[in-house]
Amino acid sequence: MNGSIIDRNVLMLNQNYEPLTVCSARRAIVLMFQGKAEMIEPADGLRVHTVRAEYRLPSVVRLSAYKRVPYKRIMLTRKNVILRDGHRCQYCGSTRGPMTVDHIIPKTKRGADVWENMVCACVDCNNRKGDRTPEQAGMTLRKKPGHPSHISFIQRYIGVSDDRWRQYLFMD
Repeated sequence: MNGSIIDRNVLMLNQNYEPLTVCSARRAIVLMFQGKAEMIEPADGLRVHTVRAEYRLPSVVRLSAYKRVPYKRIMLTRKNVILRDGHRCQYCGSTRGPMTVDHIIPKTKRGADVWENMVCACVDCNNRKGDRTPEQAGMTLRKKPGHPSHISFIQRYIGVSDDRWRQYLFMD
């Protein structure tokens, strides 16, 4: 089997068509063979070959039984803050150069490590703001930061590698 084909991303839906996660085609095929998932959308003309047969590669699969999933918490990390903000400085809008994470209310002024208090900032804006609030530094945020949803995480951060995913991720 071709490693690049079998490692392609597949959107996994719950039985009620709610997006759950993105898994490898290998995992999706195993779930289909076990009767735990069904193919909803095939990948364009791609096939997996075994010694005895040939199978269509899935792009979207749906679990056969509803899986109760606890609230999906997206970890607050530097990388995820930068991903949430699209590698764009939330003060000047620049996408150039290395990006840092800025606390809107500085930690020295009791600013917390929470999604709503952290934004992506270019090095110049972060240095210009310093240990002040945006108002004190005469700077404004381009948008109010917040906690990303599970679906927006798949949409933006993992990416939509196949247009057939769009309807399941509420993008149409």
